[in-house]
Amino acid sequence: MAKPSRRSSLLVLAALVLAASAATYFLWSKREASQAPAFRFVKIESGPLTATVAASGTLNPVTSVQVGTQVSGQIKELFVDFNSPVKAGQLIARIDPETLMYRVRQNEADLDAARAAVGRTQVALANAQRDLSRSKELVAREFVSPADLDRAQAQYDLAAAELNSAKAVVSQRLAQLASAKVDLGRTEIRAPVDGVVIKRSVDVGQTVAASLQAPELFIIARDLRDMQVETSIDEADVGRIRQGLRATFTVDAFPGRTFNGEVRQVRKSAQNVQNVVTYTVLVSAANPDGQLMPGMTANVRIITDTRASVLKVANSALRFRPPGESAADSKTGAEAKGATEKGPGQGNSAQMQQLRERLVKELKLDEAQQARVAAVFDQARGRFTALRELPEEARAKAAATVRAEIRAGVEEVLNAEQKARYAEIIAETAGRSSQGGRGRLWVLAEGKPRALEVRTGLTDGSSTEVSGPGVDEGIEVISGMLSAGAGAPAAKGSPPRMFF
Repeated sequence: MAKPSRRSSLLVLAALVLAASAATYFLWSKREASQAPAFRFVKIESGPLTATVAASGTLNPVTSVQVGTQVSGQIKELFVDFNSPVKAGQLIARIDPETLMYRVRQNEADLDAARAAVGRTQVALANAQRDLSRSKELVAREFVSPADLDRAQAQYDLAAAELNSAKAVVSQRLAQLASAKVDLGRTEIRAPVDGVVIKRSVDVGQTVAASLQAPELFIIARDLRDMQVETSIDEADVGRIRQGLRATFTVDAFPGRTFNGEVRQVRKSAQNVQNVVTYTVLVSAANPDGQLMPGMTANVRIITDTRASVLKVANSALRFRPPGESAADSKTGAEAKGATEKGPGQGNSAQMQQLRERLVKELKLDEAQQARVAAVFDQARGRFTALRELPEEARAKAAATVRAEIRAGVEEVLNAEQKARYAEIIAETAGRSSQGGRGRLWVLAEGKPRALEVRTGLTDGSSTEVSGPGVDEGIEVISGMLSAGAGAPAAKGSPPRMFF
């Protein structure tokens, strides 16, 4: 009876060891699975896509007139205030006219004196003429010498000249009187246009001095129902802006409300601030209810292109790169698109090399110029690589600065003729923004990421148009990576050995 009992104990012990080994292996496998990398996925979708250029600007009246004064003096009366509607020619202020009134009276007295002087010279001329006639008769009868006749003729000529001088003085006094009356009239400040007073810079009793520049008294907006937004567009985006494009904008004063407008003008005058070149673009802003006010900051989005139905994917999927994949072998869609849209210098190494070769060929750079241009691009390549770690908004601003530095650095190397051709190359590159570039998506195949080459197109900043072989609606692509066991220590070694 003892032997069967012992055998049963051994069997029970073996079963327990086997169960413990199985449990240990199961827990280890579960832990390994929990620490395996987990991916975030997004789907390729079909729908509309709108490309926009975002900028900020200031609301201003289409026409605003600065009202000043051409005479100095003390403000005696004000007839309008802020927000007062005015009509053209309406009296809006008056400068104390007393000093100018006395000046007018003085010029009137000077004119009377000049006219009296004309009368005296006319009498003297008539007397000289009688003496001249008498001397001619006496000389003819040989009662006086010819010398007396010469003196009489000289006196007559002198009197005639004095009369002309007196008449000229009268004309001078008339002009001075007219000028004094004009200055007196300028003490009445009148509205030059119909509109609304949006600024008043003076008060009653204040003294204004007109010198080289007329002091500002008022600013009158001609029509606040028709306003405009003055925006600054980066040189990399201005190639996509043209007159007539639709635009929308918002202001902080009315959150949640969107105002509509269109591009009225793209000014060719460039603004260079810290090597960042921008251009002023005017966007219309209808204001029929008068809610928009001059000086408000507007956040503008100019619609440059629209697609009714395209395949699109989130930009995060184009930026994703699996661990171990080098940046050179896995160029993201964002980089490819940026190289196309942003122009020279922002693409990857191959694209920058292509641009450099084009400059050498088309601009016919000599060896010294080639060396300096190569240094500019080498420095920019390092700067762009560092920008990849920045947030998207900050990266865009920093990239604009680097692009401006590239252009400035290249232009320093070129002569006048080469600069003109370089500007044409810049314009050609900017004009290709809607043609897209190349990017790479990653799909999960047999538990591992597999690259899917795509062609990128239009973008709205969050999604990008994609096309190419294997690109279909509904495909899930990797947009990021998560590690479920990030808080636990990584498992090391091989799974526990099962034994019994």
